[in-house]
Amino acid sequence: MTQFFTTSDGARIAYTDEGSCTPLLCLAGLTRTIRDFDYMRPHLPPCRLIRMDYRGRGQSQWTGAETYTVPQEAKDALELLNHLGVEKAALLGTSRGGLIAMVLAATARHRLLGICFNDIGPEIHKPGLERIMDYVGRNPRAKTHAELAAALPRNMPGFENVPASRWLEEAELHFTVTPDGLRITYDPALRDSFLAAFNGPEVDLWPLFDACAGLPLALIRGENSDLLTQSCADEMRRRRPDMAFANIPDRAHVPFLDEPEAVAVLHSFLSNLKTLPTAPA
Repeated sequence: MTQFFTTSDGARIAYTDEGSCTPLLCLAGLTRTIRDFDYMRPHLPPCRLIRMDYRGRGQSQWTGAETYTVPQEAKDALELLNHLGVEKAALLGTSRGGLIAMVLAATARHRLLGICFNDIGPEIHKPGLERIMDYVGRNPRAKTHAELAAALPRNMPGFENVPASRWLEEAELHFTVTPDGLRITYDPALRDSFLAAFNGPEVDLWPLFDACAGLPLALIRGENSDLLTQSCADEMRRRRPDMAFANIPDRAHVPFLDEPEAVAVLHSFLSNLKTLPTAPA
């Protein structure tokens, strides 16, 4: 069941909290929501699964482009953990969520049990960003979920052997039907925030990755990803040879996280964490 809390600056943030044992805070991609982890959920070992909609996404309050930043979203994630009374949590970061996780490793490492990255690293390949720029903040031309599902295989190169039922699930999860056609599930002003970051100065993110030293890490990569190159993944593994890793075949950016190889990494990651006793949610 979706619940809400209010951040220190007054934003109303949606989240879910279910299960017990190890807290796992799931941080979605740039335009995604709580629902992004639906496919993974049935395959996890027992854990306390915490998911949140960033401000401006899903059921969370729209607060304006200037607030849709990685540092602000990292602060919101910490405030959610504080609200829930969670002292330490593992993080699963998909794309944007992995950047947030690295910021938290650099600024609040004592609150983390470990990080699993889903198709993201300290080097973001520009072709992937350019592809995102093409669609972020824009409603699809398709008028129905079925029409969009038929178009998704063409619009998402690098994904192979994906059943039609999954493309329909994707369309239904991430777009809302209205009398005027399909609509995105986030504030269109997110585009302004994305463009500001895209056009801003390049930032060296390797120090943020290196700030994860001592934390259990895992990396899941789409074998055909246009955002996380194989060379970046190789360097991440060179710096952290203990990091669990899988290249997911027939997947680009981002894997769905219910692929057998992804599930195996998630189980390995969670089993290696130093857990704290927690009360059932």
